[in-house]
Amino acid sequence: MRIVPAVDIRGGKCVNLVQGDYEKETIFSDDPLEQAKIWWNELQEGIIHIVDLDGAKSGRCEILPFLEELGKLGIPYEVGGGIRTVDTIEKIVSAGASRVIIGTGMIKNPDLLQTATSRWNDKIVVAIDAKNGKIALEGWTQETDFSALEIAQKAQECGAIRIIYTDILSDGMMKGPNFTATQQIAQAVRIPVTMSGGVSSLDDLRKAKLLQPFGVDEIIIGRALYLKKFSITEAKQILGS
Repeated sequence: MRIVPAVDIRGGKCVNLVQGDYEKETIFSDDPLEQAKIWWNELQEGIIHIVDLDGAKSGRCEILPFLEELGKLGIPYEVGGGIRTVDTIEKIVSAGASRVIIGTGMIKNPDLLQTATSRWNDKIVVAIDAKNGKIALEGWTQETDFSALEIAQKAQECGAIRIIYTDILSDGMMKGPNFTATQQIAQAVRIPVTMSGGVSSLDDLRKAKLLQPFGVDEIIIGRALYLKKFSITEAKQILGS
């Protein structure tokens, strides 16, 4: 299982939200590029998770210059937030992204995912951000009646290479991930699943590793790293990556 450090960007700064609430923001760095470099220097392999929080609300990529700089440094990254059109995906891929994450865009425009996977079949990931099993959109500000399990299966059918499952009620709370919901998503599909939201300790990582046989092979970590609850090196030792 691999650790995936997170760099969430809002207003040009590296931040972290609690349960996706833009009013509950902690700024951890004034320089997201430098933060990404710090994580990569310790990680050395794998991928960095980038979230465009401004883009998630505006519906367009707000951090393209940052992504281009990251690409020039040769740091592998995936990015989500505000990716609603094929044109945006093309710009992000050209900027050097290893993976492009589609979330809200898949719900708002059902043809987007199919078109994207047809053109970039090795790069398209679907983000499933759920609260009580239901999808939330627009930077988690809009709740829906869409079932997370149904969207996961649809993502697989359309050719997504991976699902990133985030339990919104766990995110930023430092009380542990929603292991049950993550396992349910993983068991509903045949493509790999990335766990996200709530990791607070090395013990959480030990529990997460138990989901590996079900197809959960990555875990995104943000706040716990920023608060120095453990290091990337320690996490890799636990996860065996």
